[in-house]
Order: sequence, then C-alpha cells, then structure tokens
Amino acid sequence: MFIDTNTYLGQWPFRALPDASVDALLAKFSHYGVERAWTGSFDGLFHKDVAGVNARLVEACATNDNYILQPFGTVNPTLPNWEEDLRRCVEEHGMAGIRLHPNYHGYSLDDERFKALLTEAAGRNLVVQLVVTMEDERMMHPLMQVPHVDVAPLADVLGTIPSARLMLLNAFRGVRGKAIDDLVATGQVSFDIAWLEGIAGINHISGQIPIERLHFGSYAPFFYFQSSMLKLEESALDDAQLAAVQGGNAEALLLRS
Repeated sequence: MFIDTNTYLGQWPFRALPDASVDALLAKFSHYGVERAWTGSFDGLFHKDVAGVNARLVEACATNDNYILQPFGTVNPTLPNWEEDLRRCVEEHGMAGIRLHPNYHGYSLDDERFKALLTEAAGRNLVVQLVVTMEDERMMHPLMQVPHVDVAPLADVLGTIPSARLMLLNAFRGVRGKAIDDLVATGQVSFDIAWLEGIAGINHISGQIPIERLHFGSYAPFFYFQSSMLKLEESALDDAQLAAVQGGNAEALLLRS
C-alpha cells in the first residue's frame, strides 16, 4: 500500500498552485502508484463555516471512483460548537482523521480547548494530524506572517491523553533537536517527510525518529510531488523500511485503537 499522508485540495490564496485540481492530483497519484491520499482543505485555514468546508471536501474526494482521496476534516476549537463539526466528521462523513491548524486558528497547544478536542478525537478513535508549518516564512505575504506552531507543550498534553494518535505534518522546519526527542519519547507522535531536507534525509532523521514513526507525505499540490519521491529514492532504505514509510506505518496508525 502506497499512502500519501499529506495532501490538500483547493487553492492557496497567495499564489497559484500547479496540479491543484482533483483530476490533476489523481493523474499524479496514478502515475506514481499512490493508492490512498489523506486529504485536507486549504479552505479550512481561512473559512469560519467549517461544516461547509468539510462537506465540500467530502464531495470533492468522492469524485474519484477508486476512493484514492480520503478526506481529513477541519476542526477549529476556537469556534462555537466545534464538537458538532467533529461529530459530523465521524458520524456523517465517516472520516478516519482530522487535520488541525493551530497557528492559523489562533490557539496554543496548552489551550484547554485543544486538550478537549484531542481528548474527544481520541475517544472517537481518530487520527489527528497537526500541521506545524504551511509556508516558508521567507515566502509569506507581509500582512500574513504566521509563525510555526510551538510544540513545546505537546508532550505534557499527550501524557494526559494516552490513547491519542498524533501525526505532525510539515514539522521539520520548525521542530528540531530536543523538541523532537521529547515528542518521540511519548510514543504517540509520528511525522511525515514532506519538509525533510538534505541528502539521505530519511536515513539521518531515522537516527532520532524510529523508522516506524515516519510517513510518506508530499504536501501536494503546495510542494511538487516528485520532491518527496526523491527523498525515498536517495535514502538507502531496505525493502521493509521502504514499505513501512510508503504506507505500512500509515496503515498501522489507522488500525491502532
């Protein structure tokens, strides 16, 4: 199974993205053999009508006959009645996970609302993806400067929610060193490779993060899909490690309860 754990639909508001349509993404995935793509919505960062964002995402993902695109819904715990948005994700849309954007929605990870959301998601057996960075700070619009998510409180929060399953997306620009060590030590956090830089990056980071905690993520269409494929090709992974990063780890994460 080849699973891309980090894709989006929609348009980024500050520049046009290639391959942003459903058809273009599906063509790319078909060419490279991707069988599942966990997919969020760019609209989820900016729209207050979260229910509408998630309904449109589900509709767009359902247009592919092979169900390659698997919707991961937006939940914003700063909005009234976020619990209803979470309920819809599970009970109406049948989602396996949700995707959070704390820096765009204006809350920190020691916020009680985040803890409540993570607790509720764990109770519903959802995978929670938390996006650390959306855009390189050097490329941000001058009126839209959004810092990386500060993950420092996260290890302590997870200690109170032992059943939580958390994946950090786009983490490696804003999270390094001891911060990674602390999260790995929880046993509850995994990472995608989309923002992993450097030659043989997977080999290097696997000295700090166990290979079973690493997931293929392209961050398409914001990043070129081929860049994450090159990360696999340039790293000296054996067949078992390659299968794990390409999809085995993601399948196992979904099956954990």
